[in-house]
Amino acid sequence: MIPFKARLTDIFFDLDHTLWDFEKNSYLTFQKIFEEMKLAVDLNHFIFHYNPINHAYWKRYRENQISQEELRYNRLFDTFRQIAFKVTPDQIHRISEAYIAYLSTFPHLFEGAIPLLDNLKGKYNLHIITNGFEQVQHFKIKNSGLDAYFDFVFTAEQLGFKKPHPQIFIQALSKTHANPSNSLMIGDSLEADILGALAQGMHAIHFNSHKEEKHDKCLMVDSLKELNAFF
Repeated sequence: MIPFKARLTDIFFDLDHTLWDFEKNSYLTFQKIFEEMKLAVDLNHFIFHYNPINHAYWKRYRENQISQEELRYNRLFDTFRQIAFKVTPDQIHRISEAYIAYLSTFPHLFEGAIPLLDNLKGKYNLHIITNGFEQVQHFKIKNSGLDAYFDFVFTAEQLGFKKPHPQIFIQALSKTHANPSNSLMIGDSLEADILGALAQGMHAIHFNSHKEEKHDKCLMVDSLKELNAFF
């Protein structure tokens, strides 16, 4: 049981790495691209290096150190350089464009996502706050069958601020008419989701999908199925 459950009215979810299985869908996207472009890339070796590189570039993007274009190009450039696989700048641009086009077509969610949302829908107002790109995130939500569950979807591109910036939470709370003390944020990022929400007086639950070090900032769970026990 969670102590704030009795007064909870609104639950805000992150999307990537929280409901939508980014790693699985990203793997399938690159598999499709490399097959189409006939690139003899060792996919598992590529993904092993791509995931941490992508994570690091997203942190820099979140902190406004780089642009969307730099994020999309450099994460691929660095990965190919890391695995010593030769590609041209034109090929990187083509892969980057295909990645954005294909990624949202894969619908895989984390195990337990739909049963959890079925349990919560009707009891609480459900919303999404995501740092992902506006058009891509809406395609992901629609193609994975999540669109029926959420009242509002807020993207960083739409609101002009990225988590953990206070304004993305302030604007989301304002537009949903939600009181922070009656609101819960569920996400995978300690920095962006958890600390960002807690700083605005919201409650938080950390879905530890990256198997990060344990902390005492809020409740941590290792699977979405665990959350059903709390609601």
